[in-house]
Amino acid sequence: MEIQQKGINTRIVLTGLIIGMFFSALEQTVVGTAMPTIISELNGFKIFAWVTTAYMITSTTIVPIVGKLSDLYGRRFLYLTGTIIFVIGSGLCATATSMEQLIIYRGLQGIGGGMIMPLSQTIVGDIFTAEQRAKWQGIFGALFGLSSVIGPFLGGLIVDHITWHWIFLINVPFGLFSTFLIFTGLKHENAHKTKEKVNIDYWGIVTLIPAIVLLLLGLTFGGDKFEWASAKSYMIFGGSVLLLILFAFIERKAEEPILDLSLFKNRIFATMNGLGFLLGLGMFGAIMFVPMFMQGILGVSPTQAGSTMTPMMIAMIAASVLGGQLLLRLRYRTVLTMGMLIASLGFYLMSTMGLDSSKFTAYAYMVVLGLGMGLVMPTLMIAIQNEFPKNKLGTVTSASTFFRSIGGTIGITILNSVMNHSLETNMADVADKAANPMAHQALKALSEKTDVLFGLLIKPDVLKMPEEMKKLIIHSIQTAWSDSFTTVFLTGLVFIAVGILVALSVGKGRIKRDKELNQEHTFSHEAAE
Repeated sequence: MEIQQKGINTRIVLTGLIIGMFFSALEQTVVGTAMPTIISELNGFKIFAWVTTAYMITSTTIVPIVGKLSDLYGRRFLYLTGTIIFVIGSGLCATATSMEQLIIYRGLQGIGGGMIMPLSQTIVGDIFTAEQRAKWQGIFGALFGLSSVIGPFLGGLIVDHITWHWIFLINVPFGLFSTFLIFTGLKHENAHKTKEKVNIDYWGIVTLIPAIVLLLLGLTFGGDKFEWASAKSYMIFGGSVLLLILFAFIERKAEEPILDLSLFKNRIFATMNGLGFLLGLGMFGAIMFVPMFMQGILGVSPTQAGSTMTPMMIAMIAASVLGGQLLLRLRYRTVLTMGMLIASLGFYLMSTMGLDSSKFTAYAYMVVLGLGMGLVMPTLMIAIQNEFPKNKLGTVTSASTFFRSIGGTIGITILNSVMNHSLETNMADVADKAANPMAHQALKALSEKTDVLFGLLIKPDVLKMPEEMKKLIIHSIQTAWSDSFTTVFLTGLVFIAVGILVALSVGKGRIKRDKELNQEHTFSHEAAE
């Protein structure tokens, strides 16, 4: 195992990174399991969505900023700062006595989480060669998938047998241990300063943060708290667009820009980030509907719903490790196109599911989707890191994480709107087709209250009417929901299909193995002599 910077203990650093990244990723899945209990204790149903939104906003906006700063000041200080913020935020979340407090503390926790995730991958890029990165980035991708498998199980276990507070407290000892390991292992890290005086892009920071916050707020609450075509919507999205234009202008003039727009001249950087955005747009947006389909249409119990993603995540873990090995033998374009084609097949198969589908069929289709995702995700990061020198790794790695995260956020919003609109249309259709006048009236009334439909699928006994009538209405609702799920997966398929075209345009880039690099170095040395 070759160490790229003298004085760095690779084993200690890797252990610290694995612990820190695992618990940061775990936090994104473990909280969802505990939310019903937290809501009942803190009485905050109306604003509970902000528990996730607050974390998402702060973690997304900090990513490009911390990436650039790590190129200027080194990874160690910023990673330690991120883990300490994450630990403090976790501890405060466990002490929350109101939903408002929990939301504020989750925002603080998100700042730390948003620093840990990209810096973990950047440090891997620092201490390993291109060939070694392929293996380790695959393992880190698998680690992220593993956290998604364990998260729901661990969340349910903690809530059932201890208390929801420990969902946050468990991060504290492991976060402190990770901090100690990174502090020790990266003690002699070389910061990538190129000049004595560092020019921080303050104007870039103060325009980027509110631009992203406004965009995410608009996407989160548009169509819910306010109409898409309304003065409030125009002000929020208009303000975001103006700030992004101003940010782009500032970045062109800045001496040390937060997001160097000239990087997009690099074909690999531009196509990989475009592909990452589409990956987030299609995959992460549609995946959120899978547990709902399993529970509402296929009759999986609420307890089992937390583990419905397990087959897909296990497949993703296996494909991430395999993808890292394939990159040592094949071009980026080949691996990415292969992954996007498999993912497209997975989306198509998911769109064919209906009321008569079995759980085994659903799991099999999810495995196909997971295989596609696992091939693509680590490849994006490896390809970008292989294109740039080490003093740029923080910026380019964070940019990759940033675009994928923004894609996921926008994808969730778009597909949620598609789901709601499709559900309203399908409910109106099943109401019109109902021959029984009583069923027609009930379905017509329910078509205007789509927010209660999922609850009826889970607890049909809420409907107080004759059994035959109840079965007819529930079957009609299931039909409407199933057709809406089909529309969602087909919409996601469109995004992934565009991603195939982007993957084909990547070019002929590939990883150069250590032997090739050594031969090039020997050749250039002999030529110089």
